[in-house]
Amino acid sequence: MKYDIKDIGLAKKGLARIEWAGRDMPVLAGIAKNFKKSKPFKNIQIAACLHVTAETANLMIALLEGGAKVALCASNPLSTQDDVAAALVKNFGIPVFAKKGESKKEYFAHLEAVLEAKPDITMDDGADLVSMLHSSNTAQAKKIIGGTEETTTGVTRLKSMAEEGRLLFPVVAVNDSMTKHFFDNRYGTGQSTMDGIIRATNKLIAGSVFVVAGYGWCGKGLAMRARGLGANVIVTEIDPVKALEALMDGFRVMPMSEAGQIADFICTVTGNTNVVGPETFKTIKDGCIISNSGHFDVEIDLLALKKMTKTKKVLRDFVESYELKNGRTVFILAGGRLVNLGSAEGHPASVMDMSFANQILAAEFILKNKGKLSNSVHVLPEILDREIAALKLKSLGVKIDVLSKRQKEYMAGWENGTS
Repeated sequence: MKYDIKDIGLAKKGLARIEWAGRDMPVLAGIAKNFKKSKPFKNIQIAACLHVTAETANLMIALLEGGAKVALCASNPLSTQDDVAAALVKNFGIPVFAKKGESKKEYFAHLEAVLEAKPDITMDDGADLVSMLHSSNTAQAKKIIGGTEETTTGVTRLKSMAEEGRLLFPVVAVNDSMTKHFFDNRYGTGQSTMDGIIRATNKLIAGSVFVVAGYGWCGKGLAMRARGLGANVIVTEIDPVKALEALMDGFRVMPMSEAGQIADFICTVTGNTNVVGPETFKTIKDGCIISNSGHFDVEIDLLALKKMTKTKKVLRDFVESYELKNGRTVFILAGGRLVNLGSAEGHPASVMDMSFANQILAAEFILKNKGKLSNSVHVLPEILDREIAALKLKSLGVKIDVLSKRQKEYMAGWENGTS
C-alpha cells in the first residue's frame, strides 16, 4: 500500500484521538452500523480530499464499514493531524497522503496520488480535487459517478463550473444542507476559530476590538463567540442585507479601511481574495493580529504585505511578525491559512457528527441515483436533513413535540381561517 505521511510511529496516539472524537459522533456511528450490514459502497472507490483530523478519520472508517475502498489526502497544507494520518494507515489500512506543513508541491502531488486510485466518487473540501480532475484529468473525470463538497468556497467554485457547462459529473453540495451550514459553519467555525487565535497568541480577547470580515454563517458564528469572550466586535461586509443583519444583531458595521485603524484582531471569513490588502496595511493599528478562517490563503494579501515589510520573523508557533516600512508591526497567524486548523484542532466532533452524516448519506444518494443526476450542483433531499437532525436530538436525549392528526389537517387545508 502506498502512502505518504510524517511518521507511522505516531499511530498509537492517533488511534486514541480517533476514539475520543468518535464518542461525540453517535449519528455517524449509527449510520455506519446500518451500512456495515447493507454495504452500499461495495466495490466503490472513494477519493477524499478533506482535513485529516480525528473527526474525518471516523468518516473514513464509516465508509470502510459500508464496503468502500478509500484514499485520503489533505485539503489544506496545515490541516493534517499527523498522528491521525498514521493511525489510518497502520490500524485501518487506508492510503493517506498528508503531512502537516507540507509544501505546495507535496500538496498537489498528494491530490494526484488519491486520483491514481481511480475513484468512482470524490469527497472534496474546497473543490481542489474536482478542479484538478477538470483541468488535467478530464478523461478520468468523465468516468466519475459523482462527488460531494462540504465548503462554501468549494460550492461557489462548482456552481461557477456548472454555469459555464464545464462540470463533468454531478456534485452534492453538502454545505447547503441545513444540518451542515446552520451548525458546522456557525458553531463549529465560531468556536474553533477563537480556539486557534487564542492557542497561537495567548492574548486576552475581552476588551479588545475584534473585526470579523464577512457575515455569512461562519462570520455570524465568529462574531457571536468573539462577543461572548468580551470583545467589541466590528463587522465588515459588501452585502447590504448581511450588513444590516449584523447591525441589528448589535454589531458595529464599517468598511475595512476604517475598521483596520482601530482593530486589535482581524479575522477574515469571506471566501474571497484580498479582503485585507495594502490600503488597510497603510493605516492599520500597530500590533494588529490578523488571521483567516476562510478556506484558502488568499483573503489576506500577503504579497502586498511583504512588499511593505522591512523585517519579518517568527515569534511563536504560527505567529509571524511583519515590521512595516511605516514603523507599524502586524502579526499574521498560521501563514494566512485556516487558523482553526493551522494552530488548533478544527471543529469539535459533536458538530462534525452532523456534517459527516451528510457526507456519507450524500455518497449513498449519488450511488442510488447513478445516471439520473445532471452534471450540476445538487442538494440532499430535505427529508434526509431532518432525519439527521432528529437522530442528533435523540442522541442528546432531547424530545420534541409532534403534530396531532387535527394539526396536520389544519396545516394542509386552506378552508380554515378566523373562526
